[in-house]
Amino acid sequence: MWSWEVDNNNFTMDERAFELWGLPWAEVVSFEALSAHIHPADRDRVRAAFSATRSVAGSYEIDFRIMLGDDARWISARGQGADAGIVDGVMFGIFLDVTGRKQAEEGHELLAGEMSHRVKNLLAIATGLTHISSRSSKTIEEMAKGLTERLTALGRAHDLVRPLSGRDGKAALLGDLLSVLLAPYDDQGAFAGRIRIAVPRMGVGEGTATTLAMVIHELATNSVKHGALSVDCGTLDISSTTDERDVVIIWAEAGGPAIHETPEMRGFGSKMISRSLAQHFSGSLSYDWQSTGLVCTLRMRKDRLAL
Repeated sequence: MWSWEVDNNNFTMDERAFELWGLPWAEVVSFEALSAHIHPADRDRVRAAFSATRSVAGSYEIDFRIMLGDDARWISARGQGADAGIVDGVMFGIFLDVTGRKQAEEGHELLAGEMSHRVKNLLAIATGLTHISSRSSKTIEEMAKGLTERLTALGRAHDLVRPLSGRDGKAALLGDLLSVLLAPYDDQGAFAGRIRIAVPRMGVGEGTATTLAMVIHELATNSVKHGALSVDCGTLDISSTTDERDVVIIWAEAGGPAIHETPEMRGFGSKMISRSLAQHFSGSLSYDWQSTGLVCTLRMRKDRLAL
């Protein structure tokens, strides 16, 4: 709880409020002293909002961040505006810790953005798979059968993009995982075998399968849109090497459209896979735009693959 002496801008707070702000208890704390702990991006907005409460009738609610060292905490300040309930120049209100709610909202926004991105990618992939099926089909029936098979395989691969509950131990072999994920993009007709996978036999855990599926899904999507898998003669080779600490997967495209300049990898998908590799594998992702096609290097900690 807090009380605000509007004439001199001093706050009196209970012990829980001081704990919330991470401050030692005191009889009085000035509005400026409190403001110094507000996140710099929110400070001016909060000052203006508190001043505006003097003239806005009814209840108000102001959400803002405060800094506790390097950590941010979300606080909601609530009270009555237009001097409602003021006694001897003192207004009253409460501070609530709403960090959990704000983190949940941010998580929902991130999920919504990722789902929107995924849906757009899936539509683009479906278009690409339709073109692939049309190239290797002689009749409408043959094309429909091939497209149905590819979309079914895409559905199986997409299942690996989400976590599966109630499963323990190894989720898959690395080679099997890559084969399932990339099966929808291979051409089963005249150009069968355009995707070649040669990796060591090693198991991966459920978390690894989920994260790696997102990475491969994104790379394949980009290739179907702009790279080697967007043309008849394009090929994709995936190989892997290991050392004492890391597993390195090489994604090498060839035969795709000519690359005249280095693309800027700043989209949501590129940021997502870079963040996923860094967080789950303590790894990295690098792009080499060669004249023959993209060569992408995924470096991952070997001891994180079983997670």
